[in-house]
Amino acid sequence: MSERERDIPNDLVAETRRIWDEKAAFWDEQMGEGNAFARELIGPSVARLLAPRAGDLVLDIGCGNGVISRQIARLGARVIATDFSPRLLELAKARSADFGDQIDYRLLDATDEAALLALGEGRFEGIASSMAMMDMPAIDPLLRAGRRLLRRDGRFVFAIQHPAFNSNAVSLCAESTVLPDGREVERYSVRIFDYLDVPAGRATGMTDEPEPHWYFHRPLHELFGACFAAGFVIDGLEEPRFSGQGGAPRDALSWRNFDGIPPVLVVRIVPKVDGS
Repeated sequence: MSERERDIPNDLVAETRRIWDEKAAFWDEQMGEGNAFARELIGPSVARLLAPRAGDLVLDIGCGNGVISRQIARLGARVIATDFSPRLLELAKARSADFGDQIDYRLLDATDEAALLALGEGRFEGIASSMAMMDMPAIDPLLRAGRRLLRRDGRFVFAIQHPAFNSNAVSLCAESTVLPDGREVERYSVRIFDYLDVPAGRATGMTDEPEPHWYFHRPLHELFGACFAAGFVIDGLEEPRFSGQGGAPRDALSWRNFDGIPPVLVVRIVPKVDGS
């Protein structure tokens, strides 16, 4: 466990569960079958890197209202979808009625290594986790268990806020600049106040969210170091970005305007084999 995770109070899992239970209905209403981030950035990257095949068994960690679980199921895989919020699971099940037993929703805390391993070692062709690991106070238990849950040729794909460009120590900026030819243009930039030592803190993920939730920042060396320590190697990585189709002036600080900066990081890790 990293020093950062040792410093996080044990009761934060319970607090984060309470927050997500209380705002589950708001999140489900806003997310639906996927907001812009899910539809345009995360979903396509996860599908490419996970590449689920018909009949595969995939574990979805932190499934929320089931957006990624349903996407994976539409590609033909069977899904065991887990979340630690009972209320989010209720909403996910309601949205997934048409999938029958192709998606099996289960209440599970992904920081509980024993509970994860009880799902069955060597059982899964794939594991997916979409925008959940940065909400977890500890990821080492998940990575250690994930290594054992996967088949030898399995893959684990996770999507998170890009640690370098999208954290509690970042602000989005829009500035008017006059070019040499006299034209005035808007320039968009990301101001980074810290990267290596961003403490755990609360922030909102959507406009008008009723309560901020906890984010647990991990710089890349710490994030990938945890993957390596658990017995994984990285063999795929994408940094999806929006296409630059900005919104109205009031949306100047929308990520759509930052077409040269990726707000999301999607990574595929696979079990390390002897000699690799």
